[in-house]
Amino acid sequence: MTELRTSRLVLRPWREADLVPWAAMNADPEVRAHFPGTLTREESAASVRRFQADLEARCWGWWALEVAATGEFIGFAGLDPVDDDTPATGVEAGWRLARHAWGHGYATEAGDAVLACGFQQLALPEILAVTTRGNHRSQAVMRRLGMTRTPADDFEDLTVPENSPVRHNVIYRLAREEYRPPAGA
Repeated sequence: MTELRTSRLVLRPWREADLVPWAAMNADPEVRAHFPGTLTREESAASVRRFQADLEARCWGWWALEVAATGEFIGFAGLDPVDDDTPATGVEAGWRLARHAWGHGYATEAGDAVLACGFQQLALPEILAVTTRGNHRSQAVMRRLGMTRTPADDFEDLTVPENSPVRHNVIYRLAREEYRPPAGA
């Protein structure tokens, strides 16, 4: 499972050339609006090293995301064990795209590939997705993927200040028995 493919996207291992656009994405306040802050180039580089190490160790994780027709790097998508500070356990699906890649359906398409991998290849019993309460775009992707939110799962991220808009988080879930592969998959 070194890479996943859809009709328009490739989810693949990270390359050295990905660092510049990845760091630019993480320095963009709009891309990072639902995170505690932007990242420095060094922090972005460290995240790429972690992502690649995870992919090499377990053959799944956060893949670099590129447009198949052009090879353009547009972000990341994948699966990862839920963070320790999240009051839930399991595996999380996620995505983050460069601003110019928003609005093209790429997040949903990558999310479909990630869910298929998680359920069909890894046989996960459930996949979660976590975002801030105000991240309506990401929540819309989660709903398009068939995930549902249970308000009782909502939580506050105690690692950020109490008055921060990224403190309030929601969890969407999808169980394997509820999963429906996208048409044509």
